Amino acid sequence: MTGELAISGGTPIIPRPLPTYRDSSGRWLGEEEKQRLAQVIDSGCLSHLCGTQVAEFERRFAELIGCRLAVATNSGTSALHTAILYLNPEPGDEILVSPITDMGTVIPILSQLALPVFVDVDPVDQNMNPARIEEAISERTRALIVTHMHGSPADMDAVMDIARRHNLFVIEDCAQAQLATYKGRTVGTMGDLACFSFQQSKHLTTGDGGMVLANQDGLFGRNLRHCMDKGWPRERGGRDHLFLAPNYHMTELQAAVGLPQLPRLEAVIAARRESARNLDSQLQDVPAVHPLRIQPDRRETRFFYVLTLDLTQLSVDGAAVVAALVAEGLPCFLGYPGKVPLYKYPMIRDHQTFGSSGWPFTLPSARRRWNYTDALCPMAELACRESVVIWWSERLTADHMDQIAAAVRKVIGAYRR
Repeated sequence: MTGELAISGGTPIIPRPLPTYRDSSGRWLGEEEKQRLAQVIDSGCLSHLCGTQVAEFERRFAELIGCRLAVATNSGTSALHTAILYLNPEPGDEILVSPITDMGTVIPILSQLALPVFVDVDPVDQNMNPARIEEAISERTRALIVTHMHGSPADMDAVMDIARRHNLFVIEDCAQAQLATYKGRTVGTMGDLACFSFQQSKHLTTGDGGMVLANQDGLFGRNLRHCMDKGWPRERGGRDHLFLAPNYHMTELQAAVGLPQLPRLEAVIAARRESARNLDSQLQDVPAVHPLRIQPDRRETRFFYVLTLDLTQLSVDGAAVVAALVAEGLPCFLGYPGKVPLYKYPMIRDHQTFGSSGWPFTLPSARRRWNYTDALCPMAELACRESVVIWWSERLTADHMDQIAAAVRKVIGAYRR
């Protein structure tokens, strides 16, 4: 593709904004959601404490994924916090986590005064690398949170084998991977607990919202539902708060929006996957760019579309490539969750947590003093510098794929050495 780059004054390849998760241009939302919302408004009950929508959403989502128990929450972050509260770690205990996930995966760990220990990623799919897990395990390691990145399942057989040998509790973070499968098994059914997000960008969205799924309750002397409901055993009657826990209730309004989307979820994912595979085929012969590889035994959901750059073949860095693509009309950004892994964000790097205490990083009970300024995870740092992350939508068409491919060819052609 020739022509002056739009960032230098040329004409953009993509003439009109692409469908986006941010509004109706990129979402399949409509009359069914409106009808459900109207029913809730007409009932006068917006709380799950007196309504029926949340309970129905929990039951039907658990059935869809294939788990016995579901507890709805008000966000994906609160779903993960509910899971950590259920685990009930001691201050200074350690939980293994990926360095390229949303901060919402780490905030719950720190909130319970546990320490995140970052495990490097596999450059093939940017999921936690099982080969790096055991070297991160210590006598204080209690659990492992495995995030299915970009909608592509992690290597769960390897993860679970290590976890069982070391007696680690496994939490699957399925925020980006609703209905993804690993060797025919749905993500969220292989670990001890699974957490989902229904935030605006997710395949099924309630604006904000989350869900915790499990097949067994009471493993650590706690009821999972109590962990998102102030430690309150409401089933007993009266007020009897058993332990410190927040209020993370999902509302009837959120559940009413989510319920009609359940039957459409497979179609949403299929549309995203079809568009992504179209683009895969169009970019296979473009030098210096490589679509993130999907393992053959896994069914991905294409939360993002990710390209890795071979910067040795380009005359500019990844940030310049992204800026040029954005100018051509392609919504994208460099690296996930950003240009650096989580441990280089100020909150973690500088211990900006509880007042000036630095807890839990500085707890006397911590096994060691963690220095997050080092290059702890080289593959994650490389992924942040070399990954072009493209926002994706079920409403992207074959014509859009042609435009995106043309934009990538134009930019790479201009910057190739």
